[in-house]
Amino acid sequence: MPKQKTHKGLKKRVKVTATGKIKRKSAFGGHLMSSKSAKRRRKIASASGMTASATKKTRCLLGQ
Repeated sequence: MPKQKTHKGLKKRVKVTATGKIKRKSAFGGHLMSSKSAKRRRKIASASGMTASATKKTRCLLGQ
């Protein structure tokens, strides 16, 4: 059976840490930030984790 190819779009959007966890950027941070509250902007700026089910799907798409 051939090897599974890495999903290149996902590879650019997530980072796998040394311990194997997957980090991603929060949505809604591209533009129109002036209308959002400072608390909301801080929350969007910080990288967040993933749920267990999303992590499982992501690992499959990354070929791990």
